[in-house]
Amino acid sequence: MYGSEVPSISKDGKREFKYTKNIINTYVQVNNYAHVTMIFKKGCLTFKDHFLSFVPQISYFGVISIGTPPQSFKVVFDTGSANLWVPSTYCNTNACTNHKRFNPNLSSTFRASSTGISILYGTGSMTGLLGYDTVAEIEVTNQMFAMSETEPGIFLYYASFDGILGLSYPSLAIGGATPVFDNMMTENLVTEDVFSFYLSPNGQTGSVVTFGGTDPSYYTGQINWVPVTSQTYWEITMTNIKINGSPVACTSGCKAIVDTGTSNIVGPNTDINSINAAIRTSPGNFGQVCHLPNVVITLNGYEFSLPPSAYISQKSSGCSTGFGLNGKDQLWILGDVFIREWYSIFDRANNRVGFAKSV
Repeated sequence: MYGSEVPSISKDGKREFKYTKNIINTYVQVNNYAHVTMIFKKGCLTFKDHFLSFVPQISYFGVISIGTPPQSFKVVFDTGSANLWVPSTYCNTNACTNHKRFNPNLSSTFRASSTGISILYGTGSMTGLLGYDTVAEIEVTNQMFAMSETEPGIFLYYASFDGILGLSYPSLAIGGATPVFDNMMTENLVTEDVFSFYLSPNGQTGSVVTFGGTDPSYYTGQINWVPVTSQTYWEITMTNIKINGSPVACTSGCKAIVDTGTSNIVGPNTDINSINAAIRTSPGNFGQVCHLPNVVITLNGYEFSLPPSAYISQKSSGCSTGFGLNGKDQLWILGDVFIREWYSIFDRANNRVGFAKSV
């Protein structure tokens, strides 16, 4: 968990400093040796951190530090929410005591607030208090964040991450908090108002989140851009989903959000059942993944293909698809099943999302 600072000279003669840190995370019986490169720039300085890990069927997460001296936490980098929160010493529920907790009394830069907050996620919830402190290494000062007081339920108890760092638009933030990336833009910590994700295949190392630009070494071909239609989530318009050349879901167009905090591709029950039925009735079977069809998602006139290796999960008990039910909700979620296959770029300057084929 320790790193080294290595000075180097860039092509334009400017001096750069790169900070590299590696961690190893474990979950239940599965060991994941994974890391992320986070790049953000202030002037001619470039900082890199290797810290993203993958927990099967849950999410990708990395390490940030809050306070002075810094207190470290594993957080999900979540484009489906906008708040930063971590467990705190104010919280004594089992989910909190099973994780690292922020102690405001140990931070010389902490500022208290009397504002309460409550956040409900698809798989858990939290209530807590808002406060202000420095997010170390990213160098964001006076970042408003939430310290949990309660974390009911069992999901967060078993989660391998401590908290969540939201990357959606400010309009989605609860309690009037400014999201971390918005503060990075305001404080000129990034050269471009862009961040991007490369998610490595299941269980493999090398996942990357880049703040301030893109990393061409993680994608190939051109970037295809899709406009954001609502500045809340990263919401876009999906034209349809096809299998074997025929539309099987979202046949009249639909809304979708690109969400790094969701494992699967999620949609209305009727459409998801149609997709799974089309996969089952295609030549081949779940035991012969290479013979199953590609699932093609059309966005802004571009077709993004998912091979069966991207959406089929093979286990000792059998196989399952990466398409999840969302009840009657008509909003689709393009989660990690999609993002692993397509390098995803979130452009705040132009309010658009770009996709290029992951390497």
